[in-house]
Amino acid sequence: MENAFAALRERIERRTAKLAVIGLGYVGLPMAIEFAGAGFKVTGIDNDRKRVALLNEGKTYILDVEESRIDAVAEKLSATGDYSALINSDIVVICVPTPLRKTKDPDLSYILSATSEIARHVHKGQLVILESTTYPGTTEEIILPELRSTGLKIGFDFFLAFSPERIDPGNPVYTIKNTPKIVGGVTSSCGDLTALLYGAIVENVVKVSSARSAEMVKLLENTFRAINIGMVNEVAIMCDKLGIDTWEVIDAAATKPFGFMPFYPGPGLGGHCIPIDPHYLSWKLKTLNYSAKFIELAGEINAGMPHYVVGKITDALNDAGKSVNGSRILLLGVAYKKDSNDVRESPALDIWKLLIEKKGNVLYHDPYIASVPVDSQVLESRILDAALLQGMDCTVIVTDHSSFDWQYVVDHSQLIVDTRNATRKVRSAHCRIVKL
Repeated sequence: MENAFAALRERIERRTAKLAVIGLGYVGLPMAIEFAGAGFKVTGIDNDRKRVALLNEGKTYILDVEESRIDAVAEKLSATGDYSALINSDIVVICVPTPLRKTKDPDLSYILSATSEIARHVHKGQLVILESTTYPGTTEEIILPELRSTGLKIGFDFFLAFSPERIDPGNPVYTIKNTPKIVGGVTSSCGDLTALLYGAIVENVVKVSSARSAEMVKLLENTFRAINIGMVNEVAIMCDKLGIDTWEVIDAAATKPFGFMPFYPGPGLGGHCIPIDPHYLSWKLKTLNYSAKFIELAGEINAGMPHYVVGKITDALNDAGKSVNGSRILLLGVAYKKDSNDVRESPALDIWKLLIEKKGNVLYHDPYIASVPVDSQVLESRILDAALLQGMDCTVIVTDHSSFDWQYVVDHSQLIVDTRNATRKVRSAHCRIVKL
């Protein structure tokens, strides 16, 4: 009914609407804090008991989220593992993972589980928003039918929309507030309420015509990056074969003020978005008998970069009269990107596995990650000092954290394989540096 729309709109405008955020990870926790900071009462729901306990104690578990931010909204924010909290929630925001199966098919199990819980507690006047990245059609094809099965009418009794997350871990410039927010409702009224809600925490809300369009926007963003990174990774391989400095070429090309945007090669893609999202789009198109050739080729190139890096390490050690077998190799950084403690899909883990297969003695240091599980092992970060660096046959720069002193690293290393061009401004007296 129109009354349900008007009532929820008023609660949003007055900040009296109660929110539930399902999933308190890299997306859900910052989002919950922003809404609480805007005056909404927010309940975070997560199956991870440790996360729930830490948040209720005012402690953080995500590098980008300072405990002072949690303290500032303590009266408005709480966490639980009990989905019955949805009963008293006017708005539900789904921020759960959407990984790939080993077959590269979408794994929607987390969305399905969250939807099932919402359907059990959905009530008249409730707005449900999916933020988890997925293929176009998910909101309308997966979530909508289950909520409709309760007898409630979409756009009148309850409201449903998709709004893709755009959180960039480790980015101090672009935050939730100053990053434009895309929203797409299943109906126009669904989109209107969602735009009104996010307007409370975001400077610029961009409403598109449908949830399906909003889903496609997110996939376009990350597919664009994945394809361009794939291209520049291949350029790096070509430059290597041609004896040309890749980084010099990119920097020179970037001086063109139009028609060129610089992308940079690296050891492979990581994180929850760029290595995964293009596969969601490719999978969906396969169901429509269309092959997304650019996406699949870029994915093949990017997935091969850890192997290429290990090849560079092997060649560099061979040139020093050593083999990978028995060599002490230090990985500097295991996070998938700089200034982050996120190891999801990190190429460092693939590099580690490949070097272990070659019987290398592999250690790592990361100032933000004390330990990381790999297969059946738990690896622990080593203290980075002169003795550690001097004892390595090869140091591999995988993640270029801002906190690293690159001159110190070079001064105490024998051999460096630099996958990020981190040592570009560093003087080297005796250390051999090999770049992509």
